[in-house]
Amino acid sequence: MKILLIIGASLGIIFIVGQFILLRTTSDIEIYSYKVLKKYDHFEIRKYEEANFSYVTMKTGSYQESSGSGFKSLAGYIFGGNEKKESIAMTSPVVVNLNEPVTMQFMVPSKYKLDDLPKPNNTDVKFKTEKQKFVATISFGGWSNDKKIKEYTAKLKELLKENQITHFNNFSYFGYNPPFQLLNRRNEIAVEIAINSIPELNIEAETN
Repeated sequence: MKILLIIGASLGIIFIVGQFILLRTTSDIEIYSYKVLKKYDHFEIRKYEEANFSYVTMKTGSYQESSGSGFKSLAGYIFGGNEKKESIAMTSPVVVNLNEPVTMQFMVPSKYKLDDLPKPNNTDVKFKTEKQKFVATISFGGWSNDKKIKEYTAKLKELLKENQITHFNNFSYFGYNPPFQLLNRRNEIAVEIAINSIPELNIEAETN
């Protein structure tokens, strides 16, 4: 029994240390750049800068059914599945655009221009540029699934309606953590908004 307790305690320590190292490692990943413009009780308004993305179209609208294959295709590209066998740094978050056709995308590290990127071996991997935009986001913890994504999408819609903020109904899911990270998991639902529906922010946007 004593040996089992020692083994259990040792495994617990290894787990905690491993999660701590993982948190430190993921904190060094380049993040899709944004500025928080206004915080509400349960959501916030952000300004996102222009960025490039690699993306794949997912086979179904279900996050749980398609996210694995989508991630595999994009990860394959950045881990050397390209004509130069070049490794490209992972970025965060993984973005799933929830409108049909549903797509999964990785931000291209800011040091690259689209013309600099090696050609993917997988022809399903495409590239695009997202222009500067204004976005409302709501956050939740734990592991994401279709139920949570639907729940928080509906919640964000209701909050925007209550605050008379116009949105474009192009909702996305943002996932910031690898699946084996158990602590401090971060998920978000985001939607592009009309900044002129928030008068005080519209004035700021026009002057910047």
